[in-house]
Amino acid sequence: MMKLPDKCPVCGGEIIIERFRCRDCGVSIEGEFTVPQWGLTQEQWDFIKLFLKVRGNLKEMERIMGLSYPTVRARLESVRRALGFTEVEDIKSEVLSALERGEITVEEALERLEEEEE
Repeated sequence: MMKLPDKCPVCGGEIIIERFRCRDCGVSIEGEFTVPQWGLTQEQWDFIKLFLKVRGNLKEMERIMGLSYPTVRARLESVRRALGFTEVEDIKSEVLSALERGEITVEEALERLEEEEE
C-alpha cells in the first residue's frame, strides 16, 4: 500500500483526497477530503515519532539524529509553531532566561536565536 503523500509531488500544493473505498464491501465514498496531518511535513512527523520514542529526551535525540542540541531544539520549536503552540517571542525569552541563569553561553544563545529566525 502506498504512503499517503503530504503534498503534491509535482507542484508542492495541498493534496485533496477525492475517493475512499472499503476493502471488505467495496463501497466508495466520494467528495473532497483533506489530508489530516495538521499541516506537518513527513520530516516533522518523523521527529514527533522519535520524540515520543525517547520520551522527550532531546539529548538522546541529538545522539540518534547526529545533530547539535540547538538544531534538535529548533526542530522541536518548528513542530510546536506548526501546531500553533509557540510564538517566536516566547522562544527568545526562553533563550535569554537560560543565558541569564548561566545555563548557556552567549555564543549558544546567539546560535539559538539565529536558528529561530530561519
